[in-house]
Amino acid sequence: MKGTHHLTERRRSGPGRLLGLLVALIAAIGLTSTTAFAAPPHNDAATALTHKALSPMGTVAAMQPSWNLGNTLDAIPDETSWGNPAATKALFDTIKAHGFRSVRIPVTWTDHQSSTAPYTIDATWMNRVKQVVDWAQADGLYVVINVHHDSWQWVAKMPTDHDNVLARFKASWTQIASKFRDSPKTLLFESNNEPQFDNTTDAQGIQYNDELNTAFHTVVRQSGGNNATRLLVLPSLHTNSSQIFLDALSTEMKSLADPNLVATVHYYGYYPFSVNVAGGTRFDATSQQDMTDNFNRIRATFTSKGIPVYLGEYGLLAYPDSNHPSRIERGEAIKYFEQFGHDARAAGVTTALWDPGTFAFLSRATLQWTDPELFNRIKSSWTTRSGTASSDQVFLAKSGAITAKTLTLNPNGLTFRGLWQGNTQLAQGRDYTVSGNQLTLTATALTRLAGNRAYGTNATIEARFSRGLPWQIHVITYDSPVLSPATGTTSGLTIPTQFRGDQLATMEGKYADGTNAGPVNWSSYQEFNVSFSPDYPGNGLVLTPAFLNSLRDNTQATLVFHFWSGATVTYQVTKSGSTVTGTVG
Repeated sequence: MKGTHHLTERRRSGPGRLLGLLVALIAAIGLTSTTAFAAPPHNDAATALTHKALSPMGTVAAMQPSWNLGNTLDAIPDETSWGNPAATKALFDTIKAHGFRSVRIPVTWTDHQSSTAPYTIDATWMNRVKQVVDWAQADGLYVVINVHHDSWQWVAKMPTDHDNVLARFKASWTQIASKFRDSPKTLLFESNNEPQFDNTTDAQGIQYNDELNTAFHTVVRQSGGNNATRLLVLPSLHTNSSQIFLDALSTEMKSLADPNLVATVHYYGYYPFSVNVAGGTRFDATSQQDMTDNFNRIRATFTSKGIPVYLGEYGLLAYPDSNHPSRIERGEAIKYFEQFGHDARAAGVTTALWDPGTFAFLSRATLQWTDPELFNRIKSSWTTRSGTASSDQVFLAKSGAITAKTLTLNPNGLTFRGLWQGNTQLAQGRDYTVSGNQLTLTATALTRLAGNRAYGTNATIEARFSRGLPWQIHVITYDSPVLSPATGTTSGLTIPTQFRGDQLATMEGKYADGTNAGPVNWSSYQEFNVSFSPDYPGNGLVLTPAFLNSLRDNTQATLVFHFWSGATVTYQVTKSGSTVTGTVG
């Protein structure tokens, strides 16, 4: 991840002789298809053979899927500083057992290294990194290590401290390369995480990034041992996949004339959707196209030409986060991960899930997935498509009569098989109808599913398709939320709220003159959990200090809270000095 930490962020039997023949074929012809081969099942003999025989393109394909040990060895100042326990061998056992073929182990060296020449890395820290790498390799996992948050701590100062930064960068990689020169080639080195340089244009940043990548390449290759031909991973500027940065990286890789190079970028989605700002509440056509364009560029620039790509981080910038209310609606996030897996496969790209630890995907304390169903969705995307729909929610107003509701199915090339509630199949014609991709739940079925119509989710049904995982549809009873007047300070205002079964999607703010109210001045829709946040257990909507302090003094701002049912509630807020008052619109 860029610049800051985020405290918010199975074994199968071996394939036997058939795998040996396949590997021999790949070794003979190389792997140049734009679709990555599925990684072979874990088997010690098969793993050893694969590691020995595959071409660079085949090796990176065999690393799919990959996982990041985030917020651990990259934490500042030390391994456990950002809330995760120290890494253990059991952690890698778990990762391997759940189907991962490789791990990226981000490492920040700054606080374990002298800041002046000769920039010596502390031996205890170096040995700890080596221990963690060895544990992962002992499990048959490919491993990627790098220079991580150093990128913004001191590497970014290169424009004003060029010679010292370059000397320190070379010294760092000289020591790392020496320590790992005899490690198996299943270890890859990554030059620098999310390269960034203070106060530079893109053209200048590209030049500095090229200089560091070239220095990295030279230092590692000259260190000998397995480093002479080890796969080296080179990032674009910011690990950004815009065409200008991909082209620059492609040009540099050609100039190095080394077949054992791997390109790397990161992808966290279309920004408004990834953090829920500017009305980006859905994985809509714009978000989908952003993802498709991203992989099309990667394929055209690299993988279609036989150059392997390791997408070193992916996910959503603000999801999942068990420490805060969810910014992104679950069904929309699932659609994102589903398409991501498909587009990556089509482009022949190996992908590494960014996992900052306990509050996100894998709890490092329990070695259990914090949300097993979400992980199963991500895992399924590695190998197959799943059908989805326009929403995973059907809202029924408690104050009104129940009527039929229609969703649009997104089969994603699959065949719709029907609806189920648990093990009971719903009856087509009586409970639902299908016209093209329009799925209509009848009033009769919804009345039964709603039961006593208590606020919240009354029932969950599944749309099943010919492959992949079923799409869950939650039947929810609601009435429009009710907000009450409130008084507070610029340190925070909590608006008493009766949610009545509904959930908050976003909030927009404007002044009477039509200008935007809030720290996001380029959109009326403010950022979820930055300007506002729901407190469901406390029955409140919270306006944050960041939002309140951005307001004009003695000028009423009109807020519109948008809920997932489609309901909207208008509210007025006025700041006078440090006092804030809120009234119902």
